[in-house]
Amino acid sequence: MDKILEIDQISVLIADDHQLVRDALAQALVTDKRLNVTIAENYDAVLAQIVGLEKIDVILLDIVMPGMDGLKSVKEIVDLNAEGAVVVFSGITALDFANQALKLGARGFIPKTLPLSSLAAAIHLIAMGQVFVPIDVNIANSLPKQNNLGRLTPKELAILNFVSDGLTNKEIGWKTNVVEVTVKMHMRSICIKLGAKNRAHAVTLAYKLGFFANNIYFCNPNKVELAAQI
Repeated sequence: MDKILEIDQISVLIADDHQLVRDALAQALVTDKRLNVTIAENYDAVLAQIVGLEKIDVILLDIVMPGMDGLKSVKEIVDLNAEGAVVVFSGITALDFANQALKLGARGFIPKTLPLSSLAAAIHLIAMGQVFVPIDVNIANSLPKQNNLGRLTPKELAILNFVSDGLTNKEIGWKTNVVEVTVKMHMRSICIKLGAKNRAHAVTLAYKLGFFANNIYFCNPNKVELAAQI
């Protein structure tokens, strides 16, 4: 009898001083059983949570909450949470700030205008090592230009990551809680979009296109699908 793979939990810290924002985000994420959500309302509380938990997989960091001192604070939190990811979470599209935060080690920029239904997908991608940047936010000229990877949905990108790790379709199905035939359908779609002959060729093309090298995922905020529905 095959052994079912355990689904790892992802720890998420919502760091924002507005209770309505924290509550809305927490409520949007609570249905995803793979996410373990906690909250913090100021800079000191963020530091305390990181120290207490040793590592937080994904921190959504409001850049204007009490105690924050711009990029200096972002850098301090990035360094303290070195084993996890810190993402700039802002209600304003401060492109220069977001660009500088990425250079300091932040793993993306999530605008507060991102649909709540898309938030879980973004968090899963970030937890998998991607840098999440909305496609309509031209953060840096140095970031790779769009290519066929931009046609893949979050669920397809997640499956591509699992394939690159050597998982079979059955194992990916266990990881994502779907039947094997669904994984095969997604793989077929991935191959068509990338122009690949098979799954191995798809991974090779993804490497050549810079997906694994740069780990940057550009998304259309209106088309992100829940990773929980892979």
